[in-house]
Amino acid sequence: MSTTAPALRWSRAPAAQLGFRLIDRLHRNPASERASLLAALLQPRASIPPKYFYDELGCKLFEAICTLPEYYPTRTERAILSDNAVDIARYTGTRRQVVDLGAGDCAKAELLLPVLRPRRYIAVDIAAEALNPALARLSAAYEDIDVMGLVTDFSSRIDFGGVLDSTPTTFFYPGSSIGNFTRSEAISFLSQLRALATPASGLLIGVDTKKPVDRLIAAYDDPLGVTGAFNRNVLNHVNRVLPGNFDPNAFSHVALYNEREGRIEMHLESRLEQRVQLGGRQRLFRQGERIHTENSHKYSLAEFAAVLQSAGFNPVREWSGANGDFVVFYAELA
Repeated sequence: MSTTAPALRWSRAPAAQLGFRLIDRLHRNPASERASLLAALLQPRASIPPKYFYDELGCKLFEAICTLPEYYPTRTERAILSDNAVDIARYTGTRRQVVDLGAGDCAKAELLLPVLRPRRYIAVDIAAEALNPALARLSAAYEDIDVMGLVTDFSSRIDFGGVLDSTPTTFFYPGSSIGNFTRSEAISFLSQLRALATPASGLLIGVDTKKPVDRLIAAYDDPLGVTGAFNRNVLNHVNRVLPGNFDPNAFSHVALYNEREGRIEMHLESRLEQRVQLGGRQRLFRQGERIHTENSHKYSLAEFAAVLQSAGFNPVREWSGANGDFVVFYAELA
């Protein structure tokens, strides 16, 4: 296995023809990824990394989740960004580089672009197929912005070398995705961003807040069963990757709130005793045994301010949604 960094792969067509640049810096090692996935499933407490949620069907199911009345984070954050865009720009400044982490369809950043007026917009995501149409749309709408895409898995490795210049940067991390990290992992990740930042740079980040448990559970276990279908579909993806022979219908969706850890957990619970073939190995799942598929940590304002400070950021301002359901922080370098 090579230890040298892969060369930049610039997509000249159709990206260049459409007015933006796309850099593919996604480090893929399928054999290593399969081995890591298999090891997690063979542990006494089996787990599946959340990135396996997002196959083609998983992405569509998540889009459906975001429209559910019980799932407040997406619409609440969008309202915060839209209603406070001018005030946000007062703190972040304008004509900077904006790095949109986990950009997807770039819709949340698009709410801010008219007021932030960035000199350069860099959308970062693991899925090139999501970035291409979004960047084409933005490059056509904002001809004065240098629109770029970076395809990488920043959750495991932040590789922005040669992409950022030395001017101030606003790192934009919406969607409360920081909640998928444990507290120590969140501090480590944000510390890496801090190390990349030049003077006068800042961080604009969305965070889901602590609230009554019944509202949290409803957001992750909707009565229509969309979230349950999303959770069980991860087994279809695992079957293709390893390969395996999971029967998703043999598992129940479980969402619970872990009070001690301050997080929602999603699990898949075996409905019966069953043996599953996994990449040439076999795993017995007893009735009631669970596979841990996701964490979503919730924070009070003081708790997340402490996370930012531990990572080398100084919280400057926050904007909250209705009932304090969600908060967007702006933090500067400490």
